[in-house]
Amino acid sequence: MQVFQTDHPSLGIRPGQIKNLVTFGDSYTDTTAFTSHGITSWPVYTAAYTNVTLYSFAKAGAVCSQAITPNPFPDINVTLFTVWIGTNDLGVLGLLIGNNMPGKSLVDTSACAVGLIKTLYENGARNFLFQQIIPLHLVPIYTSHSYPNRYWTAPRNTTEWELVMAQYSRAANGLSTYMLRDLIPTLPEAHVGIFNTYDFFSDIYSNPQNYLNGTAPPNVEIPARSCIFQTDDRSESIMGKGNCTEAKGSERDSYMWWDELHPSEQTGRSLAAQVAEVISMGENKWTTWLSGVKSLLFEPST
Repeated sequence: MQVFQTDHPSLGIRPGQIKNLVTFGDSYTDTTAFTSHGITSWPVYTAAYTNVTLYSFAKAGAVCSQAITPNPFPDINVTLFTVWIGTNDLGVLGLLIGNNMPGKSLVDTSACAVGLIKTLYENGARNFLFQQIIPLHLVPIYTSHSYPNRYWTAPRNTTEWELVMAQYSRAANGLSTYMLRDLIPTLPEAHVGIFNTYDFFSDIYSNPQNYLNGTAPPNVEIPARSCIFQTDDRSESIMGKGNCTEAKGSERDSYMWWDELHPSEQTGRSLAAQVAEVISMGENKWTTWLSGVKSLLFEPST
C-alpha cells in the first residue's frame, strides 16, 4: 500500500546543513544510561560520525507526558531535533499493565509524542526526525519465550504479551504517521521526517549478519546480558543480581539486545550510522520526509 507521494524529492534538510543534534527520548536514547557497562549510546555515535554537536535531553524511564522542553535552542536552521519516545508508555511502565489514567489509550500516547513536535516548533525548532516505535514484540521481555527478569518477575501470559505488544507497536506507528500528516500544514517552514525504526529493527532481526559483527554467532533472541530471576520474588528488583550471564569483549557485538529491554551497543551503532546518513545526505532508505506531502491513502503500489 502506498501512503505518501512527495511533491519534490528534496523535502527535508539539505546535505551538510545540520551542525547540532538535539535528542529527546527515554533509555533507548539516554547518553548516560549504560555507561557503567562501557556502552556508548547511539546519539554519541551519530554525533561522532557527522561531527555535529550533541544536546541530549533523553532520560531513562521517561514517558511522553513528562517531557521537558529546554529553552533556548541552538540555531534552529542548523539543528535537527529527534523524538523517540513511547516505549515506556506502551510497555511495563504503561498501557500493557493498565498503568494509565482513566479513559486514556494508545491514541493519547501517540498524540502526546506528535504533540512534542508541535511544542518544539513553537519554541523555535524547525527540523525534526520522528523515530517510530520498534517492533516491541521482538524485545526479549515481551516475547512468548520470555523469562522472569530484572524488569518483570511476576507471573504473566507471555504469549499474550507478545501479541499485544505487536499490535501496540503497529497501531502506535500508524496513528502517529496520520497525526503527523495532519500536523504538517500547521507548521510553516518545518521539515519533518519519519524514521522507520520499526522496519529497521525488523531488518536487523531478520538479517542480523548485515548488522551484528561480533566474534560470536549473531543472536537476536537472547540478550548479551541475560539475568534470570525467581518468579514473583518481590525481594528482587531492577537492582537485584539474579542468575546472570554476560558476553564479554567483542562477543557483545554479536547481540541485537543488551538486556531484556534494551538494544545492544552494536544495534545502536547501526542506528547511528543510518541517522548520520540522514544528517550528512539529507535522505536515507528508512526516512520519509512529510513536508509538502500529498496524501494518497489506500492507493495500491504500482
